[in-house]
Amino acid sequence: MRFASFKNPCSIQSVSPLTDDQMRNVVPSIFAVEQHQSRSDRYTYIPTIDILNGLRKEGFQPFMACQTRVRDADKRAFTRHMIRMRHNSKIGKDCVNEIILLNSHDGTACYQMIAGTFRFVCSNGLVVGDTYSDVKVRHKGNVQHNVIEGAFQVLESFDRIDESRSEMEELVLSEDEQEAFAKAAIPLKYEDLHVPIKSDQLLMPRRRADTGNDLWTTFNCVQENMIRGGVQGRSAKGKSTTTRPITGVDQSVKLNRALWTLAEEMKRLKRT
Repeated sequence: MRFASFKNPCSIQSVSPLTDDQMRNVVPSIFAVEQHQSRSDRYTYIPTIDILNGLRKEGFQPFMACQTRVRDADKRAFTRHMIRMRHNSKIGKDCVNEIILLNSHDGTACYQMIAGTFRFVCSNGLVVGDTYSDVKVRHKGNVQHNVIEGAFQVLESFDRIDESRSEMEELVLSEDEQEAFAKAAIPLKYEDLHVPIKSDQLLMPRRRADTGNDLWTTFNCVQENMIRGGVQGRSAKGKSTTTRPITGVDQSVKLNRALWTLAEEMKRLKRT
């Protein structure tokens, strides 16, 4: 079995379904049996492991799990975490839709389920934007119905994701349009910080499969270079530097979703 940690000790990923023992060693917050002691009686505990096992019964298996790094060791077993799950019937496909589950047991985040896509060619997960399902449930009151209903909403969005992906594959971009996409993507990661790289570096493919000029290929090339890092650049002081990968749960989801939304907007503009 091959694992990929992306240099993050709080993350585990495999080409085959992860077992509880494998995840427990790296992402213990999945298995919390109660909320953190800092939460009041009004806080409704939503057990991640119960939801995970429920989805397993429906044919979904976890292939990636991670959690937020914390300085307070007391919160390590309760902090924000993420699990990416795929259906058994889709294993082996080049591109697979996923259920992405996010939760915490210390009050740092609500329970959340969103739809995502996973490319096996680069083992790099994508998260869809606001166009598709995004179910949030607060840790308050009777939440069981909302949690179950949310899972069905995410599943129902898969057909729309497949349709959008096919449309992106059919749209050919000019060099100027590819450059415009890369330039628009840079602020999504660096915001007001120094930008150590040039936009054309985000368009440099890491494999032959990403040498096309359609929107889907362009999107994936830019996304991988931004998420996985390793791009050579210059620091604010002019020194040689290498971009860092995105390893945080919140950062990864935020950037992935923003890039997908950007691709959807490019698709809309090309069709008008």
